[in-house]
Amino acid sequence: MERPAVFLDRDGVIIENRSDYVKSWEEVQFLPMAFEALRRLARSTHAVVLVTNQSAVGQGIISLQRATEINERIAAEVRKQGGRIDASYMCPHHRHAACSCRKPAPGMLLRAAAQLGLDVARSYVVGDAICDVGAARAVGAQAILVLSGLGAEQASRLRSEGPEDYRTVADIAAAVDHILVGERSAP
Repeated sequence: MERPAVFLDRDGVIIENRSDYVKSWEEVQFLPMAFEALRRLARSTHAVVLVTNQSAVGQGIISLQRATEINERIAAEVRKQGGRIDASYMCPHHRHAACSCRKPAPGMLLRAAAQLGLDVARSYVVGDAICDVGAARAVGAQAILVLSGLGAEQASRLRSEGPEDYRTVADIAAAVDHILVGERSAP
């Protein structure tokens, strides 16, 4: 049986979102409550999957190797702190590239589902941007918009676009609270 996943955006959800992009490990700043939330999520039955757009690679600001190393170090630090990230997927393309992996396109989520045996319809996408909500919609997952990172500004834009088919919460800790309450109430 396929298991559900929690697809997590990186910048603005786990680490601080920088307007000039995270270009080195020294620029990585974990958000408050990220480790505690990921420890709680690690005890759940959900796969924990990082899905991150990194257009800085496509723009030549950072190399693909450096971006991959940063993601690997983030996952290692999460493990060191008692959490887990089961897999990481990254779109390295420029924001104007017509690729199938850059959120809101569903490519990263579908690839993870195929490779890890995931049920996307029972999954969550946690992000701080409209593109994260769009990726959740594209695969039929539940979207959770966190107000950390770009979330506060993005929430007002989303509300003006139509129905709220997503949950808005303060941060990753509140998102994990919502997910775990749903898991406990499931049959």
